[in-house]
Amino acid sequence: MIMMEHVCKSYRIAKRNAGFREACKSLFFREYEVATALSDVSFTIGDGEMVGYIGPNGAGKSSTIKILSGILTPDSGRVLVDGRIPYRDRIEHVRQIGVVFGQRSQLWWDVPVIDSFELLKDIYSIPKSGYRQNLEELTQLLNLEELLRTPARQLSLGQRMRCEIAASLLHGPKLLFLDEPTIGLDAVSKLAVRDFILKLNKLHGVTVILTTHDMQDIEALASRIILIGKGRILMDGNLSDIKKGNADIDETVAELYRSYNI
Repeated sequence: MIMMEHVCKSYRIAKRNAGFREACKSLFFREYEVATALSDVSFTIGDGEMVGYIGPNGAGKSSTIKILSGILTPDSGRVLVDGRIPYRDRIEHVRQIGVVFGQRSQLWWDVPVIDSFELLKDIYSIPKSGYRQNLEELTQLLNLEELLRTPARQLSLGQRMRCEIAASLLHGPKLLFLDEPTIGLDAVSKLAVRDFILKLNKLHGVTVILTTHDMQDIEALASRIILIGKGRILMDGNLSDIKKGNADIDETVAELYRSYNI
């Protein structure tokens, strides 16, 4: 189970005007602004849930994911993931989670994908039998057989994303964070990724937290929606709670954003 209670997070951002003189001045007298990423964020997610975590750019989605995955430490508040505090028990925590950032890669660019998988096996200390079983299942479900011996730099975006998802699941985590996993993918690749995530949840009961701007991903995958805006949780409910008649999902969410002035 995931629990966040009254979590706050802010950043100090250095500011200066353009020009060489201002650059020199900033070496000695640097000005900062405080940007609030999360303000009193609280929610609970049960085992096996598939949750869409949505909001406009800068709303606080990625900061939440980074806190839950142990990358960031909150300024205040309480965070528990299956009884662990992510940023304190980080080594044990990362063994139990998988993370996919749509604009980041955990594959080594110039080597075949299978070499990256083998290295991840050693990093996570995955037993040989478990590794072989997980690799075979992921290869079948994601149709990776023809991709494993190809360097990552030679893969299309859709092919690489399927390999990224497999890489995040080789160690058999029970919790999967997906941060914009379908960004830039074509329609066929999006459908393949969505279908796999549904199968993963059904077969293994993996808890999935999905952040995306593609509302069709949310409609296809998420049974629950958490809306965040300006660092605050604005809504926590089901898609049916916000849909009006036969309105398009994108129009529905756009109207929701307008209603909260975000």
